[in-house]
Amino acid sequence: MYKSKFPDNFLWGGATAANQCEGGWNEGGKGLSIMDIIEYRSGHVIKDSNEAGIVVPINKEQLDQLVLRTDDENFPKRRGIDFYHRYKEDIALFAEMGFKVFRMSIAWSRIFPQGDEEKPNEEGLKFYDDVFDECLKYGIEPLVTLSHYEMPLHLVREYNGFSDRRVIDYFAHYAKTVFKRYKDKVKYWLTFNEINVAAIASYAELGILTDELDDDNKEQAIYQAIHHQLVANSLAVKACHEIIPKAMIGSMNGRPEIYAETCRPEDVLVTLKEEQDYLFYSDVQVRGYYPSYKKRYFAENDIHIKMLPGDEEILLQHTVDFFSFSYYLSAVASSVPGRKKEKGNYFSGIKNPYLEKESEWGWQEDGLGLRISLNKLYDRYQIPLLIAENGLGTHDIVEEDGSINDDYRINYLRHHIEAMRDAVKDGVDVMGYTSWGCIDLVSAGSNQMSKRYGYIYVDLDDAGNGTMARSKKKSFDWYKKVIASNGDDLS
Repeated sequence: MYKSKFPDNFLWGGATAANQCEGGWNEGGKGLSIMDIIEYRSGHVIKDSNEAGIVVPINKEQLDQLVLRTDDENFPKRRGIDFYHRYKEDIALFAEMGFKVFRMSIAWSRIFPQGDEEKPNEEGLKFYDDVFDECLKYGIEPLVTLSHYEMPLHLVREYNGFSDRRVIDYFAHYAKTVFKRYKDKVKYWLTFNEINVAAIASYAELGILTDELDDDNKEQAIYQAIHHQLVANSLAVKACHEIIPKAMIGSMNGRPEIYAETCRPEDVLVTLKEEQDYLFYSDVQVRGYYPSYKKRYFAENDIHIKMLPGDEEILLQHTVDFFSFSYYLSAVASSVPGRKKEKGNYFSGIKNPYLEKESEWGWQEDGLGLRISLNKLYDRYQIPLLIAENGLGTHDIVEEDGSINDDYRINYLRHHIEAMRDAVKDGVDVMGYTSWGCIDLVSAGSNQMSKRYGYIYVDLDDAGNGTMARSKKKSFDWYKKVIASNGDDLS
């Protein structure tokens, strides 16, 4: 049926991650997570995610040294923005904007500090009870990510993350624990954040240390771990459907729309192959089996995935209910060797000469690319879609009167919401939009506070100085109007 506007039950809101906002790294029985040991490189302007945070390579010797550090001065994700103590204030501000949904993650190591315990940490469980109760008090539905680059560090040190099949069971046990605890409070779930960056960010996504990956076995080791993660995903889906039958559980992928540099068939083929690389993970999560293009890649690169009896049945029988993704930019692919590529959000591509605007971090703005992505993804999967992340990270200036006139952010978001609205008119089933991050938080890739995304300003700098006081930006009232009009008023 043709739709001319967003459905009445559209989920408007914003998104965060525990490791980027929560803080309280050594409170409430929480154990160390993989992000608690990532340092901020003071005085170094980071414009490439490969330099810090997510893609930074870590070996066992480095990890052992970092674990001994007990301060939080140079570890921004240990302090976050103190959501752990300020969640009531923050959720009240989200409610003032009119949020229908709040995407957040549970810190796995707050529930199971080591990751392999039998009994959960009750104090951690109680914290999320309180957070969810606070959301529901305002009519805000929690959308909860089970793992947002937050594996307990012990699972890395003892098992090398998802390299070890036993971690499947530890993740499934964690998932069942929170499903049982919050079955009456949370009805929207995601499994792994941006699962398709696993091959790029093997430490953050899979918990694999770099000294376990030499040139001879790197792809073999990573794809074996990815298989374990995909099985864990399906077991979480199975548990969610059994424990909370009315809930919806989805996948979450990073998404750059990719264009061929020219109409040369070779460029088009390279573009197709890059898109398949990004969509392999969700093809398994949504369709339930390994696609033939990946099987060919494995055969041609001598990669042999060890599967146990029943793995293929688990993948096939327990597929996700909806597909969510982050969208910040697009990329251009070329078959010509040596073409200069620009970095952005873990994905790289040739600069697009037809896109005029780009952020301070070199990310080219492409709202129309979101409409294209939504149409292509819906054609491919035919299940509801949700934009789980979309936003502009940039420096904000606080004026003398305390105002923050972030018209650049409003313009960026307007273009993308317009594109999303057009996709709905195209017939795409879009269920929600949670912009990243609705409040300023520590950047995933650069560990900076100065790379700000929020509608709410947090008085904190890259070195951790500041009061952490919250204040509204101009975009706060703009987004409030967007939600109140159900996306009709973007002026």
